Amino acid sequence: MNNKKILYPIIIALVLCLGMVIGSYMSINTQKTDTDSFDNTESSYDKLNAILNLLDQSYVDDIDRNKLTEDILPELLSNLDPHSTYIPANEVEEANEDLEGSFSGIGVQFNIQNDTVVIVDVIAGGPSEKLGVRPGDRIVEVGDSAFTGSNINNNKVVKTLRGKKGTKVRIGVKRNNVKQLIHFNITRGDIPVNSVDIAYMLNNNTGYVKVSRFGANTYQEFITELMILKKQGCKNYIIDLRNNSGGYLSAVIQMVNEFLDKNQLIVYTEGRSYPREDAVADGTGKFTSVNVCVLINEWSASASEIFAGAIQDQDRGWIVGRRSFGKGLVQQQIPLTDGSEIHLTIARYYTPSGRCIQKPYKQEKIEEYEKEIEDRYKHGEFFAQDSITVSDSLKYSTLTGRSVYGGGGITPDFFVAQDTSIYTTFYMTLFNTGVLYDFAFQYADNHRSELSKYKDWQSFQQYLKTSNYWTDFVKYTDSKKVVYTADDMSKSKASTENMLQAYICRNILGDKGFYPIINQKDKTLEKAIQVVETEIE
Repeated sequence: MNNKKILYPIIIALVLCLGMVIGSYMSINTQKTDTDSFDNTESSYDKLNAILNLLDQSYVDDIDRNKLTEDILPELLSNLDPHSTYIPANEVEEANEDLEGSFSGIGVQFNIQNDTVVIVDVIAGGPSEKLGVRPGDRIVEVGDSAFTGSNINNNKVVKTLRGKKGTKVRIGVKRNNVKQLIHFNITRGDIPVNSVDIAYMLNNNTGYVKVSRFGANTYQEFITELMILKKQGCKNYIIDLRNNSGGYLSAVIQMVNEFLDKNQLIVYTEGRSYPREDAVADGTGKFTSVNVCVLINEWSASASEIFAGAIQDQDRGWIVGRRSFGKGLVQQQIPLTDGSEIHLTIARYYTPSGRCIQKPYKQEKIEEYEKEIEDRYKHGEFFAQDSITVSDSLKYSTLTGRSVYGGGGITPDFFVAQDTSIYTTFYMTLFNTGVLYDFAFQYADNHRSELSKYKDWQSFQQYLKTSNYWTDFVKYTDSKKVVYTADDMSKSKASTENMLQAYICRNILGDKGFYPIINQKDKTLEKAIQVVETEIE
C-alpha cells in the first residue's frame, strides 16, 4: 500500500507533464500528413486533458503545474536516451550562446584570485577596450556596491557583467600603481565567441588549426584560417578536434566539404520517423588535394566524429589520437510556448561507410553510459590500442577497402597512448590544487609591464627561459606546502616548465601564445606531423 501511495503521484505527474509536452509541441508542429494519425493524437490529447481537469477538480491538494513540469521533464527525457534534454526558458539563451557565435556583455575575460575578480584579457574592439579597461585591472565595485569577498564566483560574475545589448553597467577597478579607483560606465555590446582557437604554421610545410566547437560562425572562421595558412605556403593541414564536443551539423558539413570531391558522401542521418538524408560534397572545396590529418581523443564527440569519420572513410586523410566519445544521436531543438526547449533525439549519424557513431546504451542504465569513459581508462584503452575491443560483425570498408569498425566512436588510424611518465605525485598535486595555474597568473600579473613588451610567443618564451620564473615557482610551491621528492621533480620538470611557460604566456598573449608553447610537448601532435609529412609527393 505504501508503494502505491508513492507511485501514484509520480505516475500522475508524468502523465501531466507528457500532456503539456504534447500540447506545446502540437502548437508549433502544424504539419499534418495523415488524417487518421491526427485523429488518434487528438484522442490521446483529449484523454490527457480529461486527466488534467480531473486533477484540478478532485485532487486532495492544489497542484502547481509549472513546478511539476520543471521538476519532472528532465527526468522524463533522461529516461529516453543519454542526449534528449529539457532546457528551462531561463537557461535557453545561455545554453545556445556558445554556438550562436556571440553574446552580449562588457568584453573581458576574468579570473578570480583571492576573492577578487581580475581581468585577464580584454576583447579587442569590445566595449571595455574602447573605454580603456586593461588586463590586470581588478573589478572591486559594480554599481555602488562592493564586488569582492568569498561569495564571488564565476556564475555570479557572468550574470552580473552580461546582459542585454545596449544596457549599462558601472564598474570600479583597482589598477596597479594607481591609488584611487577608476570607474567605467560600460554599455554592453555583442561579444564574439570564437570557435577556432588558433591557426599557425608548425614549420615551412605544415599548418595547425585548433577547433573547439562547431557553431554558427565556425565555418567562416575555419575557411579564413585555412586560406591564411595556404598563403603562407602550407601543404599539410592538421585539424585538432580533441576535446571538441560538437555543435551544428551544418557547420561540420561545410567544413568537410572543403576537403572532398563532388558527390562524395560526408554523413547521413536516419531515424524511425525520419527517412535517410545524405549530405554530399558539392564540388566547391578549395582544399581537395592537400594532405590532412585529424586529431581526436575520448572527448571528441558528435560533429567532431562526423568530421573524422568522413575524412577516414573517404581515405582523404589520417586520424591520430585515441578513440572518440561515440555520440551519434541527432537532436532536434523544439521550442515550447513558454520559451523553454526540448532537444529531442530523432535520428542517428552514420559515416560514409555506414558506421553508426553512437556507442551502445540502455535506457534503464543511463548511469553506465555516463561512466563509460572512466571504464575505458580502467580497462587500459588510454594506454594500449590492443585494449580497444572490436567485432568483425561491425567491420566496414573505406573508399579504398581499408577495414574500419563501428560500435561507437571513431578509432584512429594511428593510436597515441596517454603519456603517464610525467604523472608523479608532484605533478598531480600541482594540478589538483591549482597551484600551477595560480602561480602562472600571479607571475604574469606581477611582471605584466615587462612581459607585455613581447608581442609573439617565440620572443616571450625566450625571455622566460632566461628569467628566474622557475626559482620563484619552487619557492611558491614550498609556501603552499606542496610535498615532493627530488626524483618526482626531476621526472616532471620538463613538462611542468612547458606548462608554466604556456600558462604565463596565455595571461599576456592569450591562446595565440598558449597553444604554440603547450604543443611543443604534445606527443599526439608530434605523431601527426610525422604522418602527414610522409604524404608529401
